Amino acid sequence: MSKPVFVLNGPNLNLLGKREPHIYGHETLADVEQTCRALAAPLGLELAFFQSNAEHQLIDWVHQARDDAAAIVINPGAFTHTSIALLDALNAFEGPVVEVHISNVHKREAFRHHSYVSGRADAVIVGAGVQGYELALTHLARKLKAA
Repeated sequence: MSKPVFVLNGPNLNLLGKREPHIYGHETLADVEQTCRALAAPLGLELAFFQSNAEHQLIDWVHQARDDAAAIVINPGAFTHTSIALLDALNAFEGPVVEVHISNVHKREAFRHHSYVSGRADAVIVGAGVQGYELALTHLARKLKAA
């Protein structure tokens, strides 16, 4: 593959494994990245893995993806429910987008039931724990090979 898949992680995901492990599990974001990289190679994918607590940084990475990425996997964290700006940036990206949430947001507080990002996502994976990232990469590998 000539361009990598950008894996974008939003606010508080740097605390994965430490923050509310009863909801998000004990794996750290470094564990998730290691698992994703191990899976990517056999799938024929390259990855660029990012995390930021800053909305503008996620938007800048989506803008960069326009030229530099084949696809995006995004766990926008709380920006899922608030960021029209992130949606606008994703709408300007022409490749496939998969939205991932570790917890089942539909079993949580009502404000978490709405996602601006889902309006652009080609697939949405919720409630599969950190395995959601693996499912997203497997889906994208098939989708990109078929294109």
